[in-house]
Amino acid sequence: MDIDTNGTKYIFVVGGVMSGVGKGITTASIATILESADYKVSPIKVDPYLNVDAGTMNPTEHGEVFVLDDGMECDQDMGNYERFLNRSLPSINYMTNGMVFQHVINKERALEYDGKCVEPTYHITEEIIRRITESSRETEADISIVEIGGTIGEYQNAIFIEAARRMKRQLPGQVMFTMVSYLPTPSSIGEMKTKPTQNAVRQLNSYGVTPDMIIGRAETPLDDKRKEKIANMCGVDVGNVISAPDINSIYEVPLNFAADDIGSKILSFFEMEVKEKDLKSWQKFVTAQKNAKKPVKIAVVGKYFATGDFQLSDAYISVIEAINISSAYADVVPEVDWINADNFEGDSADESLDELADYDGLIVPGGFGTTGIEGKIAVIRYARENKLPFFGLCYGMQLAVVEYTRNVLGLKEAHTVEINPDTPVPVISVMADQEYKMAAGEYGGTMRLGSYPALLRAGSQASEAYGESNIEERHRHRFEVNNAYVDQLEEAGLVFSGRSPDGKLMEIAELPRDMHPFFIGTQFHPEFTARVLKSQPLFDAFVNACKHE
Repeated sequence: MDIDTNGTKYIFVVGGVMSGVGKGITTASIATILESADYKVSPIKVDPYLNVDAGTMNPTEHGEVFVLDDGMECDQDMGNYERFLNRSLPSINYMTNGMVFQHVINKERALEYDGKCVEPTYHITEEIIRRITESSRETEADISIVEIGGTIGEYQNAIFIEAARRMKRQLPGQVMFTMVSYLPTPSSIGEMKTKPTQNAVRQLNSYGVTPDMIIGRAETPLDDKRKEKIANMCGVDVGNVISAPDINSIYEVPLNFAADDIGSKILSFFEMEVKEKDLKSWQKFVTAQKNAKKPVKIAVVGKYFATGDFQLSDAYISVIEAINISSAYADVVPEVDWINADNFEGDSADESLDELADYDGLIVPGGFGTTGIEGKIAVIRYARENKLPFFGLCYGMQLAVVEYTRNVLGLKEAHTVEINPDTPVPVISVMADQEYKMAAGEYGGTMRLGSYPALLRAGSQASEAYGESNIEERHRHRFEVNNAYVDQLEEAGLVFSGRSPDGKLMEIAELPRDMHPFFIGTQFHPEFTARVLKSQPLFDAFVNACKHE
């Protein structure tokens, strides 16, 4: 296979020692630095699982499902890329093993391989390379950064590393390998250990690949001795061993990397012009985040927190970062507590509700299923009756409508048909086109997905927050407010301040400011459009309401 790249350079980012070392933040940070030097960069995420996309996976299995403008359900790292680069990315910048294998098998079934024996190490790698280079052409990238999910040594991602190896062999001087590896400092030893990273590099060598740069993740900065040891044992220039210590905010990473001159080193590797980098806006944001002093306590009441004995905040990573970004611009320090909705059900429910008085604001994020539903409804009622700033996202908005129908309209049997298909008061109903898909068992990639427009009511809190009447936001849902109840709800005080252009879909529900300081629910996911250099308007309004100014 001849590889046509139009001169695009490629950086493959792989992980060593363990998962969760920060490949996604590394990729986003390098992209930010190179773009600040006036190069067009296109980050690509490769996931090794056999799911065709991330949409069917439980968030406790793999973290948040992020949604792109075009409706692609993908890995949360795509969200990191967008937040850092301040722009939307196309679905061609995301692929999974399942996506690749499905495409190749469909071609084989259609006899498009002319009866040849279809092989993983040729036809699958060929398809991977085709997708990578197609992404580069579509995005007109000077440099594409390809993050390969998983850790060196895993069976699942080996085929992607093989594709990258082929690209490096066929494109001399155009392909770079960067390994992000963990260096532990065992407390009983008191010394940072390089051996796990050395072993990870040896494993990568066994694939026929030598890293050109190693980024050392550790609790503390790498000292010169550790850098020299890694360079000598792993065959890397000592200047290309980059320190990536633990920090308070992920948004400091580009500045730390820039201080190590990583951008110039990458551009020199590719023999590209080393241009002056402009990270002034980024530095201004990080400084504001560091200088904030006033705390705001925010409770996030959801269900995707527990994974064994640990909490998985990655299930709501875009919510977290939207809060963090808006808080920096509001000059406050967010203190976010993750509270399981089950805490507000059963014998101890009242006691748990009383504890909400300690918070400045409450978020009920998106989700699916029955777990903790009555607990979420209970906390929404508490927030409404006690004037606690409330922000409901997707399912959070739907349950706010259920709560209002039950406790203000007095229709106590009100529910969403997702939970009770036989409810006599189906205030939340399945969308018409979704009913057929669900009956046919079509669940993957079939929800209302991607960016859709909405019209905002003049004078509403939502329109004040956005400063405009026409918006576009990203969706991921099958259920909607039942229009049969809209007039009754509005007569009782609830305002549907955002609607689809045809007026049929309720996109935002809120209470007027004279009834509540901040009570807004959105059918869409505003957290998906928060950017480091352009915060999300509704999160800004929520955080400012939590300041009690």
